[in-house]
Amino acid sequence: MWAKAPVTDMTFDTTADRRSFLSEGLRPVECVTCGTCVLVKKNSLHHTSIQWQTSTSSCAEFAAAGGPSALQDTCSKLRASIESLVATGLLEVPDG
Repeated sequence: MWAKAPVTDMTFDTTADRRSFLSEGLRPVECVTCGTCVLVKKNSLHHTSIQWQTSTSSCAEFAAAGGPSALQDTCSKLRASIESLVATGLLEVPDG
């Protein structure tokens, strides 16, 4: 007879996953143009997580767009600031 696997409490795993995804590995990065500071985590060369700590209105590029900031990927100058840190090895990119 076939039996189901026992039900386990996944709260710890879920909480650990959430913490890992949302906060671990984040590093403050300041835009060299406007000084806006965001939290950044490189998950791979092509995947960057950015958490804004202030309103995007503090960024001239977002303000100039005139529309909802959620529709913009990021500020090109902030992206350049992040890529510069990656190129100099000051912002780590995980292997793989």
